[in-house]
Amino acid sequence: MSKGKPFAVRIGINPISWSNDDLPSLGGETPLETALTEGRTIGYQGFELGNKFPRDPAALRDVLSRHGLELVSGWYSGRLAERSVGAEIAAVGPHLDLLAKNGATVMVYGEVAGSIQGSPTPLYKRPRFVRAAQWREYADKLTAFARHTLSRGVRVGYHHHMGAFVQAPEDVDQLMALTGDEVGLLFDTGHMSFGGGDAVDMLGKHIGRVCHVHCKDVRPSVIRLARNRNWSFLEAVINGAFTVPGDGAIDFRSLLTLLHGHGYKGWLVVEAEQDPVVAPAYRYADMGYRHLRILVSALEEGPA
Repeated sequence: MSKGKPFAVRIGINPISWSNDDLPSLGGETPLETALTEGRTIGYQGFELGNKFPRDPAALRDVLSRHGLELVSGWYSGRLAERSVGAEIAAVGPHLDLLAKNGATVMVYGEVAGSIQGSPTPLYKRPRFVRAAQWREYADKLTAFARHTLSRGVRVGYHHHMGAFVQAPEDVDQLMALTGDEVGLLFDTGHMSFGGGDAVDMLGKHIGRVCHVHCKDVRPSVIRLARNRNWSFLEAVINGAFTVPGDGAIDFRSLLTLLHGHGYKGWLVVEAEQDPVVAPAYRYADMGYRHLRILVSALEEGPA
């Protein structure tokens, strides 16, 4: 077997496997220490933030270091669709400080203005930009905001998300065309598939802007039901639309091959919203890690 080129990625996880921020009833009783201990035992190198993490930079550093873990990133609920760049910069201050002081180089930006991702509203009622001028204004504000976060060494990783302004593949295309390179793309395999896109094709199309990757698998039969029955995003989650890599229909081998070939250097983050009663957190987190680890190792080893 010939030796392949290095694949400079690290594998992290979001604590949503243990407890869900949007639906506290899913794993809400699970202590943060349980998630960190189990995640480290499995082999994960870092965690994204969740609502159980301390928000003081020193306290967060202490919690993670006790477990030998790194801070991967952290979700930020942005509202640039409805407020000014100046107001957003003021609002992001504490969160940006938390990330920068703990070594995170990417901030997960999720647009929540008008979003229905946390409400019982059918997904077809999500917000949309309907005029070219709206897209242009939003993109310009996002670029300016991203320029500010970069001044602290943290790049915006824009999270296309079900129930939000940027959900469908054409939304991602439009956003990437109108924003500057300061704006990175958080490529979420699950949301891309649920949103109607081919994950492999879309990654290849925008790989030059990808600065962060959420590795989420999907169950197509559940997604079809979600569309046919006009479910909300949370209904789809509860019914099992998402799962960990290797347990669904997404071709992670092809996705990782693209990232490897492009020289991607960053995190691969397992993030799969499920009910831990139905999908036990440790077992599924372990499954996702092993699937990615095998694929990464195979790429590094090269062809047989």
